[in-house]
Amino acid sequence: MNVEQKLEKLGLQLPNPAKPAGSYKPCVIVDNMAYISGQGPLLEDGTFAQGVVGKDLTLEIAQEHAQRCGLAILAALKNEIGDLNKVTQLVKLTGFVNCTNDFTKQPLVINGCSDLMKNVFGEKGVHARAAVGVNSLPLGFSVEIEAIFQIQL
Repeated sequence: MNVEQKLEKLGLQLPNPAKPAGSYKPCVIVDNMAYISGQGPLLEDGTFAQGVVGKDLTLEIAQEHAQRCGLAILAALKNEIGDLNKVTQLVKLTGFVNCTNDFTKQPLVINGCSDLMKNVFGEKGVHARAAVGVNSLPLGFSVEIEAIFQIQL
């Protein structure tokens, strides 16, 4: 089963890739590595989920937002390389959670994206990771995640 079939089986679909909010590219390829700029939780209508985890948002909602970040990452990657089956390894995710000062479950939030990647890519989706709590994110994002993939050229 290919990556897009796995997404469909999970009841998920890739959004249209988000347009950059600044002077950068969503995906840069260097040799056989794909670097995906930070992606926010893209909603079906093209807007982004916003809020502060621990204040406006529950852990469960934040995990859903992290999964949406993962789908946006995959959309940016597919837009650049054309076929997600070219992924040979997800190397690393770096996740940022817009949260209150006393919220300490950032790793559980970012699991929303990590679990998606493992479900879609299998062992190739198991990665190194950082999960960081912050007091603010661009455009009011609740979660932002960047990724590094090894790809087949």
